[in-house]
Amino acid sequence: MRIGLMIGPERGRYRSKVERLCADARWAEEAGLDSVWIPQIPDEFDAMTAAALVGTATARIEVGTAVVPVQPRHPVALAQQALSVQAACDGRFSLGLGVSHHWIIEEMMGLRYEHPVATMAAYLDVLGPALAGPGPVNVENELFRIHNPLDVTDHAPTPVLVAALGPRMLELCGARTDGTILWMADERAIASHVVPALAAAARSAGRGTPRVVAGVPVCVCLDTEIPAAVQRTNRILAEAEVSPNYQRLLDRGEAESIGDILAAGSDTTIDKRLRGFAEAGVTDISVRVVPIGDGRDELIASSRRTRAFLAALAADGLGS
Repeated sequence: MRIGLMIGPERGRYRSKVERLCADARWAEEAGLDSVWIPQIPDEFDAMTAAALVGTATARIEVGTAVVPVQPRHPVALAQQALSVQAACDGRFSLGLGVSHHWIIEEMMGLRYEHPVATMAAYLDVLGPALAGPGPVNVENELFRIHNPLDVTDHAPTPVLVAALGPRMLELCGARTDGTILWMADERAIASHVVPALAAAARSAGRGTPRVVAGVPVCVCLDTEIPAAVQRTNRILAEAEVSPNYQRLLDRGEAESIGDILAAGSDTTIDKRLRGFAEAGVTDISVRVVPIGDGRDELIASSRRTRAFLAALAADGLGS
């Protein structure tokens, strides 16, 4: 299982945001991790802009978005931006997409949130030829009438992964993309729901084994500190209460909250938990470091302990 790091979700200190993003990506690359994943948060930095910056600051590591909502972007504009990022990343960019949630698309942006599977399929109709390489994009479907030349980059193709949670989206994802990016999915939900549906769709479409990128919060701490780590994780990362899509995914597994998905405790305990994700069929893990402590110094020290564990994990080869 490949080891990745989620970077960029922290709010505040915006004058140093770019510097910190690039520093985090360089650390992940130098530590031997395989990838960095940048979330698109409604009130935060643009994920694809961040990916382009990170791409120019690194040389080896995969750079991905997790994930960019499609509805606010016309597919040609989305493709142009993705291809431009691919050029900045020198072929190391993976485009993670999703249809987001009603409270973001409807309540924040004032756009319609309906027929999410059909919406994603319509975007993939356009993105397929657009991301395959220079040439014309001629697509007419239920949402778009597009006849547009594109000659942004010859780095091709750009891998596409979709945040697929329900059965129909998993079927679409397996049949037409390189894999899925998950959040709020525990081992049982992945093994019994995500992987079988995704793999079956890929086989039927004659595609290779799809990637399964699982987002997992991690905190290296003493056993006595695990409750505090769970509490902090639920406080800063809980989204299921306002996101029915995530709640339905939680219902597929054993976890009741994001705190139940947290891998916390000693190195040995976390290693065992992460190997459980590998056994469930996860091909890539995107670690969200959750620091604990009182005050900035303790939080920084906690984050460094978890990062040191990830570096050791990457060197040892998790899942080998």
